[in-house]
Amino acid sequence: MRRLNLFVPLIIFIVLAILLGLGLQKETDELPSALIDKPLPNFSLPSLENAEQLLNQESFKGKPYLLNVWATWCPSCHAEHAYLLKLAKMGVAIVGINTKDEVEKAHKMLEETGNPYIGNIVDAEGKLGLDLGVYGAPETFIVDAEGIIRYRWVGVVSEEVWTQKLAPVYFNL
Repeated sequence: MRRLNLFVPLIIFIVLAILLGLGLQKETDELPSALIDKPLPNFSLPSLENAEQLLNQESFKGKPYLLNVWATWCPSCHAEHAYLLKLAKMGVAIVGINTKDEVEKAHKMLEETGNPYIGNIVDAEGKLGLDLGVYGAPETFIVDAEGIIRYRWVGVVSEEVWTQKLAPVYFNL
């Protein structure tokens, strides 16, 4: 019996190693979201373009759009910005959530680099991002014409991501 007890730690180690190996094979950019197939959370926040205008979950209903969480302090957001401009020129509707950022810096960035967004929500405190389950910027959601979240992508939107992950969902709404 004592000899058998010597093998228990080895068996536990092997089981944990197998579980860790399986976990490492999962694609990390496709984080699950409890909000898939549910409406956008209720919010009322100012527009980046016009601080007196309040935007809410009803503001962009009517056609599908990408909801892109971004900030000027986010290097990955700068990396994806050129591709978002390309998507906007192709007619893809993109709504921005400028999160935990300074409005002046956000205005300056969009003036200097171009604005791919049909509208921008100022989420200065990050509450909307928290309600959406955002881990950090950039994150992009696909929202259908009725305001239902259909997909979530964590990370930079690139041509490969658009072609393989986002476009099939976006164009099938």
